[in-house]
Amino acid sequence: MKIIIVYILIAFSCLISKRASAQSRNLNIVYIGNSITFGAGLDSPAKQAPPVIASAWLQKQKGIGAVNFSNQGHSGYTTLDFLPGTPAFIAVEQAAKAFKPENALLIFSIKIGTNDSAVKGTHGAPVSIEDYRTNLKAITDTLLKHFPNAVVIYQHPVWYSPNTQNGATYLQEGLTRLQTYIPVIDKLAADYSANQPKHVFVGDTKAFKYFEKNYQSDFQAEPGRQGIFYLHPNKKGAIALGVFWAKAIYKAAKGVTKI
Repeated sequence: MKIIIVYILIAFSCLISKRASAQSRNLNIVYIGNSITFGAGLDSPAKQAPPVIASAWLQKQKGIGAVNFSNQGHSGYTTLDFLPGTPAFIAVEQAAKAFKPENALLIFSIKIGTNDSAVKGTHGAPVSIEDYRTNLKAITDTLLKHFPNAVVIYQHPVWYSPNTQNGATYLQEGLTRLQTYIPVIDKLAADYSANQPKHVFVGDTKAFKYFEKNYQSDFQAEPGRQGIFYLHPNKKGAIALGVFWAKAIYKAAKGVTKI
């Protein structure tokens, strides 16, 4: 009788363990972006960049197991630099393949547009609305072709001051152009949702206005050709942006899996 009870307890314990495991999902995240994603200007991008903050936040959420990530942010990069076949795109795919897939949802978090919007000085700038859509779709199509179970999340671009001019020229023209990309992002995600449900999502939509309001406290004050400009988050801003991204990623993850 005692032996039977022991077996029952063992079986019950295994059942509980399996249920607990099923309720948590590991995340493998590749963050694709520019200098803002990379963490330019921060004391330690490896510890302070938005992808680091976002991943740490996700790790603490209910239903999330291990969170592994790769920061594929590159200063000055546009959508052209991430087109399929480019070194940056190949690096993105290699990063995704390097993850351990056990019980893990693969996510590509994309935040590209700042450098596309420049008047001059970056690859392809200025990138038209039509070309921005074409490039973003090419990137997404190829990622989903090579990783059919993955999720792609488009994070909205982030505000920058209209006098921004460093090695490249942005100014008000660039800021205006940047905002025309947002409806493109939203419409493209909606198109994917209709044809490939639960694979492409609009991520954060709040950071743009947040930084527009809080740029003096959350952005680095950088000297430029048109005076002090605001383009890159400081440590406080990187935390804010990381949390914005993380909340959007968590919402998308909940939408495609039970956590």
